[in-house]
Amino acid sequence: MKRILSKILKKTTKTRTLFFLISDIFLIASSFILAFLLRFEGQIPVQYFEGSIQVAVFIALVFCIPIFYFSKLYSFTWAYVSTQELITLFRAVSIGFLALGATFFIFRDYEILSGFPRSVLVISYFLVFVSTGSIRFSKRIYLNIKRGKGESDKKKRTLIVGAGDAGEQILRSILISKSSQYFPVGFVDDSQIKQGVMIHGLKVFGKIEDIPNVVESEGVEEMIIALPSAGSKIIKRAVELGRQAGISDVKIVPSIAELIGGEVSIGNIREVEVEDLLGREPVSVDMGKIENFIENKIVLITGAAGSIGSELARQVIKFKPLSLLLFDQDETGIFYISNELKNHFPNIKIVSIIADIRDKKNVDEIFCKLKPSIVFHAAAYKHVPLMEENSQEAVRNNIFGMKIISDASLKNGVEKFVFISTDKAINPTSVMGATKRVGEMICQVLNQQNGTKFISVRFGNVLGSRGSVIPVFKKQIKQGGPVKVTHPDMKRFFMITSEACLLVMQAAEMGQGGEVFVLDMGEPVKILDLAKEMIKLSGFEPDKDISIVFTELRPGEKMFEEILTAEEGTVVTKNEKIFIARLSNTKEDNLNKGLEKLDKVMYNCSNEEVKAVLNEIVPTYKNGESIK
Repeated sequence: MKRILSKILKKTTKTRTLFFLISDIFLIASSFILAFLLRFEGQIPVQYFEGSIQVAVFIALVFCIPIFYFSKLYSFTWAYVSTQELITLFRAVSIGFLALGATFFIFRDYEILSGFPRSVLVISYFLVFVSTGSIRFSKRIYLNIKRGKGESDKKKRTLIVGAGDAGEQILRSILISKSSQYFPVGFVDDSQIKQGVMIHGLKVFGKIEDIPNVVESEGVEEMIIALPSAGSKIIKRAVELGRQAGISDVKIVPSIAELIGGEVSIGNIREVEVEDLLGREPVSVDMGKIENFIENKIVLITGAAGSIGSELARQVIKFKPLSLLLFDQDETGIFYISNELKNHFPNIKIVSIIADIRDKKNVDEIFCKLKPSIVFHAAAYKHVPLMEENSQEAVRNNIFGMKIISDASLKNGVEKFVFISTDKAINPTSVMGATKRVGEMICQVLNQQNGTKFISVRFGNVLGSRGSVIPVFKKQIKQGGPVKVTHPDMKRFFMITSEACLLVMQAAEMGQGGEVFVLDMGEPVKILDLAKEMIKLSGFEPDKDISIVFTELRPGEKMFEEILTAEEGTVVTKNEKIFIARLSNTKEDNLNKGLEKLDKVMYNCSNEEVKAVLNEIVPTYKNGESIK
């Protein structure tokens, strides 16, 4: 089936190319004849019929057709034609006629070109541009005309929020789509200079605050928020105004960080998620520096099937690594993420590695064979209550598994090792947090070996990650409630996964080794507010349709997460969203003794004995306390 579709597409492409090629030959020839008719008011002197017109047309075709071809004017899908394609056509015609004019000037003394009227070149230049452009724009013009004939009865009248590049691309995609459910009626945008302007025949009616009025006056049934660079506050306000106006169906274009390709189309539109409303403000990173850091490097990501690891893979591959090594013991997760990336980036080598980070021999063989230059270590057990009950496993995986990966990196000359840490490593009250803090200490000690640069990056909860509060709330809402919130005042820092991963890469690029980077996670979010917003997004009213009940803090949980201890403080970096924690130096001998002791108690001792040793290594660890 795939082969048949490929053949059909190739045949269609060849037919389209041949059609435009023949059309261009005819239009260029016709333009010169018409230019002569216009120049001589319909009476072309006889001498020009004896060769001048034919030579001019021949030379024009010799220059213009190859230039059109190499400018890819025969490769566009002209239903999607935009200003960029118009500029390309203008450039190609201009280059062709500059070459034509230069040829006429050089050979002006030849009898066949003697006395050739220069005005004909100017007139024919404009005629060629207009005629070749018109035939290419004809499909889009036809679709725009067709759009107004009865389609509004079958499709939902849609308002686009955002009249920037994303809004324009969404509109263009809707206009050419035969199966689109949307009938766009216009835009709203907060930009003052866009008020009242027309975009593809549709008007910018007003600003975001005008949504209720526009909905009423234009009979709007749906909204598409096309603001991929906007912060959550603006998006939340647009959604609230849409709700007030009675719009229950609101779609959104994902953030720039989430878009795998640069272009925005109708296929990117999705439902509004809580991440869009309670996420951090958009981050700014130096894409050029990240690309220089990753391009043509072999990058290995552990935990690549997890929420953070898989998103890191999606972001890393955009910066053109030589190859991307996806390491995890979850075969199903690796299968899905590797297939997804291969479909979008077929030219980049992707290696799927099913392995356990605790298998030292296998890890050493993998590193020796594949020689990664950059390692992002995201593999970890992360669920706080579970790790309280299974502290031995938390230690084996989060500490000794991490040490196996970091030792292999040092042994095999990895350029940079990036350890994904957490805000729970600060004054930890949980086994999970304490193991992450030990991981940071291992990185500090190994960085003193003057080989691999070891870097740690801390950030907070990832919105929507597997096992996090959002999927739990979704399940509870689907079951009809109640939604269970630990405490009415509990707060957490949340990050959008894609933006967190961009900041991780930026921190990794700027790191010189030994740093613990801290990401600015904005303002903490009340879990109660999160629950209420999720209930509203599901079309229900909190405490009316779906009830909210309060439980109690579980062992190891904090009421409020911290970013830094009072003793640490931070140092600013070039990126306003990334800081460096001031940490006391970790003494290698003390750490090694603690790890040896931990290794002895890890297998046959109780959870409490393991926690006691953790407390010796991390003095700030408050074993099993719930901090209010």
